[in-house]
Amino acid sequence: MTQDCLEIRDATRDDVEGIRVLAVENGMFPGEMLDDMIAPYFAGADELWFVVGDGPAGVAYAVPEKLTNGTWNQLMIAVAPDQHGKGLGRRLMRHLEQVLAERGERMIIVDTSGTDAFEATRGFYRAIGYEQVACIPDFWDTGDDKITFRRLIAR
Repeated sequence: MTQDCLEIRDATRDDVEGIRVLAVENGMFPGEMLDDMIAPYFAGADELWFVVGDGPAGVAYAVPEKLTNGTWNQLMIAVAPDQHGKGLGRRLMRHLEQVLAERGERMIIVDTSGTDAFEATRGFYRAIGYEQVACIPDFWDTGDDKITFRRLIAR
């Protein structure tokens, strides 16, 4: 099956362990943090958790930014390491954008690290049309700036 044929769908409870693996394999956060992160989604909160493929092969997570009108914060995107560079991340982001556009939302923001280790991540966002709009020096830690990207969504 080609990557383009893999279905993007809403995450289910059956996906939690696979999402945990993706988070750990991609160095995003300790796996034990996931249960608290995803609990509001399963309780009906206005959050979006999408997965692609079985396992799953990728995940995206976004929440509405508090005290804004139509701004969403994409907090997580991860693809299985053996699937990097095959277009799954781009497909997940385009799916997120489409769902938010259909809901009448207006913007997605993404925060990432300014360290050399995250250069490929920043390059990914630039390559898919996200604009770097801010840098907060020493945000995550001394010497680790917060870089913010945004993309306006067609209403």
